[in-house]
Amino acid sequence: MKAKTTGSAAPFVPFFRPSLGVEEEEAVISVLRSGWLTTGEVTARFEAEFAATAGVPHALAVNSATAGLHLALEALGIGPGDVVITTPYTFAATAEVVRYLGADPVFVDIQPRSMNIDPQGVKDALRRCTAEQRKVGAILPVHVGGLPCDMEALTDIAGRSGVPLVEDSAHAFPVRFKGKFVGSLGDAGVYSFYATKAITTGEGGMLVTSRDDIAARARVMRLHGIDRDIWNRYTSQTTSWQYDIVAPGFKYILADICAAIGRVQLTRAYDFLLQRTRIAHRYLDALGDLDFLELPTAAENHAWHLFIVHIVPGRLSVDRDAFAEYLTRKGIGISVHFIPLHIMSYYRKRYDLKPESFPQALQSFRTCISLPLCPSLSEDEVERVIAAVKATGLAHRA
Repeated sequence: MKAKTTGSAAPFVPFFRPSLGVEEEEAVISVLRSGWLTTGEVTARFEAEFAATAGVPHALAVNSATAGLHLALEALGIGPGDVVITTPYTFAATAEVVRYLGADPVFVDIQPRSMNIDPQGVKDALRRCTAEQRKVGAILPVHVGGLPCDMEALTDIAGRSGVPLVEDSAHAFPVRFKGKFVGSLGDAGVYSFYATKAITTGEGGMLVTSRDDIAARARVMRLHGIDRDIWNRYTSQTTSWQYDIVAPGFKYILADICAAIGRVQLTRAYDFLLQRTRIAHRYLDALGDLDFLELPTAAENHAWHLFIVHIVPGRLSVDRDAFAEYLTRKGIGISVHFIPLHIMSYYRKRYDLKPESFPQALQSFRTCISLPLCPSLSEDEVERVIAAVKATGLAHRA
């Protein structure tokens, strides 16, 4: 298959390209030859290895981070009439799982530099909900782009208010905050193994928790509400067909084929992080003197899932959309993270929200571009991204 090309001779630089090798292929083939394809022993091993890596007692593999978030909130007993405090600056999954349970998201604006949820805004939302006699079922922060939220402030707020804290850590593996894995700092955390994430299983995710009650409930609910693990009922040499359904659960399990890929990827997670960090710092060094760009925070504890830059208002004669289009024409794959949920028609109409309801999220959206950042980018590709960004900006100075 030929690489995608642009008008020039140089091939297109993709926004993301997965890093997969012979080891992942061999792991999948081993599962195919085993005669057992769905959730089984390989998935159980993946869970154990992930729990050991993340330093948590419980890790439950699921078929998506969306499923993991849904299970975590359900295990906390969140239901109709409850609210969950979260950010509008995120992907659809963060808020939609709240609606699955009949609860309502209460959005809080972001901090302008980090793009993470503002702890003061969380405090204010808690006060409003208390005054309105609305039960807050959870606080749900998102570690945008791999930069940890202010977890010291958020865990303090959660602890003082008695409200559970569930971390959307889809972007934040493997990174630590004061020695502990981001995702393990609250009552539960959820990682994504989607194709573009730090490690991948194609589709998949992992719910981690130190709470036995959350783990027990999620374990039952991820497989139809069945009261025991039954993956081996077709291979066991003892009578094992009996089980009970204790709740109307879901089908959220991860197949062994996917877990086999994940086990290999897990062994490469830190190498991937080093490669992403190296590329991110190359961008920071090369683009740091451009006055038309605001670069991301160069924190030590950054997973660098995304490299998000912002166009500084007034410095260019073109807006973000045009800038992105020029980069695409130069053969550079880009993306935008995120279109805030409060300007999406469903949330806008249901909760009577306006674009200016969350001005920091709106401003970040209007000016942001995510540049290519993945371990498989070559040195030449990185230099092409840098050159394209510089040339585009310099050609359109205000």
